[in-house]
Amino acid sequence: MGRDIAIETAFGLVDGWLAEPEDAPRGSLVVVQEVFGVNEHIRCVTERFAASGFRALAPALFDPVQADVELGYDEAGLARGRELAAETGFERAVAIVDAARRRLAGNGGKIGVAGYCWGGSVAFLANTRLGLPAVSYYGARTMPFIDEPLRAPMLFHFGAEDPTTPAADIRTTRERHPQAEVHVYPGAGHAFNREVDPAHYHAGSAALAQQRTLAFFATQLG
Repeated sequence: MGRDIAIETAFGLVDGWLAEPEDAPRGSLVVVQEVFGVNEHIRCVTERFAASGFRALAPALFDPVQADVELGYDEAGLARGRELAAETGFERAVAIVDAARRRLAGNGGKIGVAGYCWGGSVAFLANTRLGLPAVSYYGARTMPFIDEPLRAPMLFHFGAEDPTTPAADIRTTRERHPQAEVHVYPGAGHAFNREVDPAHYHAGSAALAQQRTLAFFATQLG
């Protein structure tokens, strides 16, 4: 079971959900939220990583703008989440990920990043700007930054039926970053890993993506 902690950042204290493995960690991960906040789904993702042996921390990226954000998956929640993401901005989001990395670094071991939706694009920037091994799930806002060079190993997951990441964007991702691992999941749309949202969840794709993600971090974090 995870717990709340405080993370010191340049923008004041930010909340975080920390989940610890039962045994010595295989490495540490910063888990980067969707636009809906550090909600039930993101806490579950963080705890699944801990159950697989990784120390995992999900910082509440919206805290400098609005604290305690947990939005619903309806149109109103999506609209508010997009507003908060715009107010937060990618620069501040990456800085908070870096602060979470520093918090985890005190325990030794290597650190990676896994991000989902908006957080998938933040995870990409954590690679290009912080040099962290990263996994991006359906990061639909990556294209404006796609020419930034990777500084560490990178894994991308895309749903084949996701209108926010069309085939042309996936093709561009492969072309710009041939050294990255890119997987496309037939039958899966956006947010296929979101188990609390039956409208988007695609169980088979989520399980395979999780398997590949754990293998990636086992290799990169040792």
